[in-house]
Amino acid sequence: MAWIMTVLPIVLLLLGFPIFIILLATATVLLVGFMNVPLTQLHLVMFGSIDKFALLSVPFFIFAGDLMGRGGLSKRLVEWVLSIMGRTQGSLALTAVGANTVFGAISGSSAAAVAAIGQLLYGPLREKGYDERFTSGLLTSSGAIALIIPPSIIMILYGYSAEQSITHLFIAGILPGMFIALLMGAYIYVFAARRGIREGEKFSWRRLGRTTRAAAWALGAPVIVLGGMYAGIVSPTEAAGIACVYAIVITRYVYRDISWKGIWDVAISSMYLTSQVLIIVAAAGVFSWLLTVSGVPQSLVQFIESLEVEPWMVLVVINLLLLAVGCLLDPGSAILVLTPLLAPIAKAIGVDLVHFGIIMTVNLSIGMFTPPFGINIFVAQAVFRTPLSVLYPGLAPFIGVNILALVVITYVPQLSLVLTRFVQ
Repeated sequence: MAWIMTVLPIVLLLLGFPIFIILLATATVLLVGFMNVPLTQLHLVMFGSIDKFALLSVPFFIFAGDLMGRGGLSKRLVEWVLSIMGRTQGSLALTAVGANTVFGAISGSSAAAVAAIGQLLYGPLREKGYDERFTSGLLTSSGAIALIIPPSIIMILYGYSAEQSITHLFIAGILPGMFIALLMGAYIYVFAARRGIREGEKFSWRRLGRTTRAAAWALGAPVIVLGGMYAGIVSPTEAAGIACVYAIVITRYVYRDISWKGIWDVAISSMYLTSQVLIIVAAAGVFSWLLTVSGVPQSLVQFIESLEVEPWMVLVVINLLLLAVGCLLDPGSAILVLTPLLAPIAKAIGVDLVHFGIIMTVNLSIGMFTPPFGINIFVAQAVFRTPLSVLYPGLAPFIGVNILALVVITYVPQLSLVLTRFVQ
């Protein structure tokens, strides 16, 4: 039974089957051939897996993020960040990181950040002297910060799988996300200084005031939504509903960048994406149930304890595993499949499960732009038309910077947990 649970999913993955088919097929084979359990249990566990109040926030945040992404917010955010940077060395490239960080706090979507910010900045970056390799690598990698900065769909899925507070996970992602942005900014500054690149306009309070007024409504979204959560006024699901109403009002009546037909189109695309997420949640719920009743997580914990290795060594192995998986699976699928296996191990070695959620999220965010199957890579190819022979080398230094950040985030838990002390 154990070998089927391991080998069959790998074989089906190599054959190119969707992840939910892989999980359901494996579960069905095990139930029919090796377990004395009626198949009706399959349906009960599937529907039970998605019958969770916290999961209601997923379609709401997807809709709100997609609507704000299409509603002209990205251009206003870029101009606002650029007005702050002024003529700082590498200001335009730094703007890409800053805009992706702020955009992530609004959309929560890495791929959307790459497309929205990348379309605005790819041409100007090339014109200012940044080569194609650096430009494409920068825009493809910086979009991954959106997975770490709240609100993050990945954190919602982890919170559901590990039974952790989504509010705590959201606030725990703030400092790690900003830390990654800071490290990327340091690398960009050195890169631009070595090549003598200095672009942008001189800092002006008048310009900053103008761009702040233009972007104020966009910047208000994370303040209202996340502020309400952290203050304990609303739950994550209620905050997601507020985000939807706010997004409709702002994009339709304030900025007037989208029509009612456009809002309807966003609703339809959000429905499709929500369906993709929830069918994976249902399938992963069955697979996780099978792992639990088979005693696999408990066996893994006992095996790790029998090795008598230091916790930091276990975390090294987990990080390497997650980095490898992130190159092959999308973050949502990886979170749902691996959390039931890895969370008990993390708990057994004394790692706070909120901190571990940030470790998993950062690992899988790096997978978003790591060859060969990082989702951001495919988005970048579609938007920038950059060949892989140029894009892959451009990503290499940013992968290195993010792995350095991962090491710090993994072994300095205070970076993730210090802010959680201020919320209930």
